Amino acid sequence: MSHKILILNGPNLNLLGKREPEIYGHETLKDVEDMCLKVAQGLDMEVAFRQSNHEGTLVDWIQEARESFDGIIINPAAYTHTSVAILDALQAAEKPVIEVHLSNIHKREEFRHTSYVSKTANGVICGLGTQGYDLALQALSRLLSSR
Repeated sequence: MSHKILILNGPNLNLLGKREPEIYGHETLKDVEDMCLKVAQGLDMEVAFRQSNHEGTLVDWIQEARESFDGIIINPAAYTHTSVAILDALQAAEKPVIEVHLSNIHKREEFRHTSYVSKTANGVICGLGTQGYDLALQALSRLLSSR
């Protein structure tokens, strides 16, 4: 059975590959999307890959996942540390969630050490660059298959 996965990317990830490549790497968000589509195909998963700089748009998409998707992978970017709205939406979605961060948020500024999303995520992958998305898809596949 094919699982439908929603992959969400938060603010400034549209600048991936251009913005602070020493932290986030040189791959673009399109590179990440292409990799996710390839990995998902091998796992018999369907993927919808989205990015927004707007908190409300991300909340709307998470709410959509409640009816239309089997699981969520989210890189909430800066909203990780600030958005109770995204936390509430993820809890209301009642779907498995894997949180992904390209950098190791625990090796960065103190304010980045707190994640609202982690309070509802089944797992968190950080510090492994774009490989984190690959690992998140694998983890979500196993999680969904064990249900």
